[in-house]
Amino acid sequence: MSIIAWLVVGLIAGFIASKVVNHTGEGVILDIVLGIVGAFVGGWLFNTFGHAGVNGLNLYSVFVAVVGAVVVLSVYHLIVRGTRSTPRL
Repeated sequence: MSIIAWLVVGLIAGFIASKVVNHTGEGVILDIVLGIVGAFVGGWLFNTFGHAGVNGLNLYSVFVAVVGAVVVLSVYHLIVRGTRSTPRL
């Protein structure tokens, strides 16, 4: 897939996943980055469980990327929430 296609899939996946996870989004740049990372994670997860990963600019690839982006965003929120809630001495 071309870089532009990865950015488009990452933007779409990051936007949808951020609405699913926290209903507000994290900002355009962070949504794109987490969406692209999510596309890789989703592709890896789907390949691990015997399904096709991201294979072009189509609805299935966006679905795979969104699943991965939801996983990445959930982990991101656990890490950020964990660092914000720790008491400072």
